Amino acid sequence: MNYKFKTKPYAHQITALEKSWDKDEYAYFMEMGTGKSKVLVDNIAMLYDKGKINGALIIAPKGVYRNWFSSEIPTHLVSHIQPTMVLWTASTSKAKDKEYQSLFETGHDLHILVMNVEAFSTKKGLEFAGKFLRTHRTLMAIDESTTIKTPTAKRTKSILMLGKQANYRRILTGSPVTKSPLDLYTQCAFLSEHLLGFSSFYTFRNRYATMLDRNFGGRRVQIIGGYKRLDELSEILKAFSYRVLKEDCLDLPEKVYIEREVELTEEQKQAYSTMKSAALALLKGKMATAPHVLTQMMRLHQITCGHLKNDDGTITEIKNNRLDELLNVLDEVEGKVIIWANYIYDIEHIVSAIKKKYGLESVVQYYGAISSDERQKTIDRFQDPDSDARFFVGNPQTGGYGITLTAANNVIYYSNGYDLEKRLQSEDRAHRIGQKKSVTYVDLIAPKTIDEKIRKALRDKINIASEILGEELKDWI
Repeated sequence: MNYKFKTKPYAHQITALEKSWDKDEYAYFMEMGTGKSKVLVDNIAMLYDKGKINGALIIAPKGVYRNWFSSEIPTHLVSHIQPTMVLWTASTSKAKDKEYQSLFETGHDLHILVMNVEAFSTKKGLEFAGKFLRTHRTLMAIDESTTIKTPTAKRTKSILMLGKQANYRRILTGSPVTKSPLDLYTQCAFLSEHLLGFSSFYTFRNRYATMLDRNFGGRRVQIIGGYKRLDELSEILKAFSYRVLKEDCLDLPEKVYIEREVELTEEQKQAYSTMKSAALALLKGKMATAPHVLTQMMRLHQITCGHLKNDDGTITEIKNNRLDELLNVLDEVEGKVIIWANYIYDIEHIVSAIKKKYGLESVVQYYGAISSDERQKTIDRFQDPDSDARFFVGNPQTGGYGITLTAANNVIYYSNGYDLEKRLQSEDRAHRIGQKKSVTYVDLIAPKTIDEKIRKALRDKINIASEILGEELKDWI
């Protein structure tokens, strides 16, 4: 393409843009780690430069939407476009109201509104997005579009209604089908209700699913018994979508890093603030020793993960969003996945949640309490391409050394430790001889907490446990 990109595109990204850039509606079915966000940002810029749009509404889950505002758009949007860009928040202030008003100024400037998908379950969010769409010629995009896969959900209905007001529509997801091919219906209906050729979800379901009659408690209900004509459905999708898997992208970097934000609950915020104040008061006027401050850091870190180990060894559970965000990420990735967690308490809860959602045989675990014999069986099961074991859950202290887990090319850090060597070693369980694909690493991060500081230090190759000393440790708390 002749377009002057700000960041160099990979071959598959150029293909995606060539297929889609001027289409009224299009689906980027691009696996996590293949750079679908950049494709959308470049698409917006191209349409703006051609005078086709002067507004963009990007809708994404809570764990992702801030990243569009702070990273994806500033990184990839061409320099000659200086947009008016606002991040939606439920709270308001005079300064925020002024920001919001800037979105409704008329003229030729590009206006970008980034909203979290959860906002569309509220009247306030729905009305604000509607006003934005009516003010501009707009491209409306749904990132991780499986969030609107449920036809009866309030936010799905709201987004489908609003989509009709947009001039261009895009959906982005690495895994358009999370549970069944029927997940595709509302995602495609957002683009255009004519694309699939069905007037309702039920006629679509009857075409591609085999329905069985069953009696439950005297009630006759229909359940899905299987699927049919999927080759036909696949052919229909090709006309308005582009599928990209990492294995098809020969020019991707060997390692791709992604962060997913996890918003603290009110209970976590209160516990974190109390613990932080207590730790600083304890250290005030004293020479902080590394072991002492690392203990305080660990307690703060545990709170971000959703629990706190008490002095008597008992554990207090704290309401949190981290496990839900992990399950959201698992919905978006293809194939086998390694999940590293720093605490045994978290590993047990992760394993339990995965078994409940994906089945008892879907997960294996690897940590100190697992016997040597069982550990090897765990590795063998996970590495076996025919095994049902899709998820490997362990801690880097035990599983981060000497084992091969190349069956996975997605690695999720539910939480990080402070030891740089353990992080690097655990990364290399998937990225080693035998791995034929780019490996994507996803870090779950609670913003503005010790989570961010730990991740940044590890990214900068700093060993927190041994290189941060003395008074500097207080800054970490």
